[in-house]
Amino acid sequence: MSFQQALSGLNATSKNLEVIGNNIANSSTFGAKSSRAEFADVYASALNGGGTNATGIGVNLQAVSQQFTQGNITSTDNPMDLAINGSGFFQVTDGVSPPQYSRNGQFKIDRDGFIVNNAGLQLMGYPADGTGTIQPGQASALQLPTAGINPAATGNITLEMNLDSRVGVTLPAAGPRILLTDPTTYNNATSMTAYDAKGQDVAVTYYFQKAATDQWNVYATANGTAVAVDGAGVPLPLTTITFPSNGGTPTSPVAPLTLDIPASINAAGAQTVAIPGIQLNVTGATQYGAQFGVTNLNQDGYAPGQLVGIMIENNGVVTARYSNGQSKPAGQVEIANFRNPQGLQPLGGNAWAASFASGDPIKGTPGNGNLGVLQAGALEESNVDLTAELVSMITAQRIYQANAQSIKTEDQVMQTLVNLR
Repeated sequence: MSFQQALSGLNATSKNLEVIGNNIANSSTFGAKSSRAEFADVYASALNGGGTNATGIGVNLQAVSQQFTQGNITSTDNPMDLAINGSGFFQVTDGVSPPQYSRNGQFKIDRDGFIVNNAGLQLMGYPADGTGTIQPGQASALQLPTAGINPAATGNITLEMNLDSRVGVTLPAAGPRILLTDPTTYNNATSMTAYDAKGQDVAVTYYFQKAATDQWNVYATANGTAVAVDGAGVPLPLTTITFPSNGGTPTSPVAPLTLDIPASINAAGAQTVAIPGIQLNVTGATQYGAQFGVTNLNQDGYAPGQLVGIMIENNGVVTARYSNGQSKPAGQVEIANFRNPQGLQPLGGNAWAASFASGDPIKGTPGNGNLGVLQAGALEESNVDLTAELVSMITAQRIYQANAQSIKTEDQVMQTLVNLR
């Protein structure tokens, strides 16, 4: 008689309970994957292939298989939290050792601007140049810019509005063409802010004067100073908009016109820089029998700004947001996948290492190929099914008791033999 079968059953069941206990312990660990104990029977005759009625000599733990199924995704209030919806792993590095791979997206910004996890490992991806263009290639640790964004002078202005065809002509019959201080010499006005090369704001006001039927003169001032004047200093129109009889798209001008804003003094008494060569587009104007209204007035200049936050897109692009309302890419997260994720070597700390069994990593940006997409402000929960694990624990407990009972029965039989006289 042998105790080996029951003893191997006790050992195997004990290992099974360890796996179940580890799953339960990590049921609330973000990015954790459950494991499963896989067993195999043992036959002594398998060594030489002989015997058809051989009795097994127990069981052994053949493998602990990791289960890389998708965990539930839960929303958080932290924009730095990331979840992968689909296949793939974050790549993190300490800058020295080979990259590690993780499904835990609890990231933070360290003192040097690197995106790191709780272990201090840096998230890897593609950097962006000063203009915000992603530089694909060899992934490296992502580092957010610390400098602000430089200002940009206004280069294009688009002005769309409806000029009321029902109003009367306001062009004076004699004297100056327009008196900016006299509202009776023009019909409507609207204002906007332009920016010079230093990022200083320049208050630009447009004045619309009906010169004749279907004709409107457009004047402009910068910080209260007329943009175009004659030799006597009297304001001149930037352009004259001519409409067809139906009041639709202007017949003149049919293309953007060039606007040169001179240097001026702003409300605080500071000198602003001249802004030459602005392309002013008024081809979207209309002249219908409706009240004056501006439907679109925008320009492409902006003041300098400081970094105020980041946003991560589904495709992994890390967008930096600045205090002046501008934004530009600061990098892009690269993720990796494996043909055999179960072959990855667990390292602890929610990380795995590549191995011969897993194969080489297949890298790419989120959403490309068979790689999953990112979801910012969310985390992937553990895929442990707590209910199933508790049921498995009860089953394993019964199996352990049964193996122990088998040893007890073997002992009683041996005792009976020893007591024979």
